[in-house]
Amino acid sequence: MAENTLETDYLVVGSGAVGMAFVDTLLDETDADIVLIDRNHKPGGHWNQAYSFVTLHQPSAFYGVNSRELCKGRRDEVGLNKGLMELASGAEVSAYFDEVMLHTFLPSGRVRYYPMCNYEGDGEFASRLTGERYRVTVRDKTVDATYLNTTVPLTHTPNFSVARDVRFIPPNHLPQLDSAPAGFVVIGGGKTGIDTCLWLLENGVSPDAIQWIVSRDAWLLNRRNTQPTEEFFFDSIGAQAAQVEAIAGADSIEEMFDRLEAAGYFLRIDTNVRPSMFHGATISEMELEALRRIKNIVRMGHVKALEFGRIVLERGTLPTSPAHVHVDCSASAVGNLAMKPVFEGDSITPQTVRPYQPVFSAAFIAHVEATYDDEATKNRLCRVVPLPNDATDYLRFTAASMINQQTWSKDPGLRAWLYANRLDGFSKLVADVRDDETDKLAVLKRLRDAALPAATKLQQFIAELDEATSQGDAA
Repeated sequence: MAENTLETDYLVVGSGAVGMAFVDTLLDETDADIVLIDRNHKPGGHWNQAYSFVTLHQPSAFYGVNSRELCKGRRDEVGLNKGLMELASGAEVSAYFDEVMLHTFLPSGRVRYYPMCNYEGDGEFASRLTGERYRVTVRDKTVDATYLNTTVPLTHTPNFSVARDVRFIPPNHLPQLDSAPAGFVVIGGGKTGIDTCLWLLENGVSPDAIQWIVSRDAWLLNRRNTQPTEEFFFDSIGAQAAQVEAIAGADSIEEMFDRLEAAGYFLRIDTNVRPSMFHGATISEMELEALRRIKNIVRMGHVKALEFGRIVLERGTLPTSPAHVHVDCSASAVGNLAMKPVFEGDSITPQTVRPYQPVFSAAFIAHVEATYDDEATKNRLCRVVPLPNDATDYLRFTAASMINQQTWSKDPGLRAWLYANRLDGFSKLVADVRDDETDKLAVLKRLRDAALPAATKLQQFIAELDEATSQGDAA
């Protein structure tokens, strides 16, 4: 079969949320030609395989691409997110990315889209349907928008064995159940496990019929503190002020977490269990109360095997039966925690440059690519914020974010870009505070006054962690 040859300025691999946000900004801020390829049949990445009841866990107002609103400006009036800004469903997000592709990218005449293709490296890809092959000559950069490697339950392979007679399903299959099982065993304590437990409860399943296997408890974020509108200023910006005050005032890492919880920045499901995990999952207070109705939470480590009649865990076994449905929520949201420079020669690897906001990060990186020439400057502006796993990863995660924010604040052009970018969420909220709004100004003063002491304290705690790790390795 003959090989097709293409030429472009930017070859972008992956049309998931990160790739779409990157291309959107590049399209808006440059006259570049772009070839965009993806292995899925339509844009949206992991949203194509998401379970039907999935929603965003932060407001729709700052998700998607900068050029097109996803949020309708509404607050939820019913359900466990009542009173807070709406959360788009998976179906809404998928349709949204279709809209962006069909009504923004392709009509521009500068984006050529190749779905259902496997990228083979070195500018080569092939159609998964026809086998047709392509070789791309890239004038500027190749962008790997798949690096973070988002994983989902439907395509996830569990790291434990499952006996043939065990009823074992991803959450995608829950809505297809045609009869009530003896009970539900939810495996996984992350966002997917939370979503699944909440969906079961909201659909009338008794909390006593749910057994929730949680290998590690997690610190959770209060969704009320993530609302990017003026009416929630004291919640959102107030939480940021409370965060740095809690860090600055702590004399130990343990006390820091206690202070963050007391300040309302962190939540946890069981106040008697010390969390050891932090993935940035966000919930409402109503969701938290619903989850606390589930009393049968198993904390015996990771599942090792699902056998006929029993579940084998790291620290013991549990009885089960073929009449129980076991729901696999053990997939990690992000499969690649390794960091690398964002800009390296003729390649760009989008990663998080601000906590909790991968799509903002992708748009920001595209803006930096479009605006600055020197690679060292680009990487200084796009310092990678490490994705957290263990609870103490919060320290490095927050320290890196504070460094980035301080760096950006010194660049007038970046400040203007952040103010105008809808994915940013909070810069406009802060910048629009008027001189006569003394209560808001007081919150901003708290934030400014505690920021440097907090940054210093984080570096102290990180050094203590590193020393403890070094001593442990030496032993």
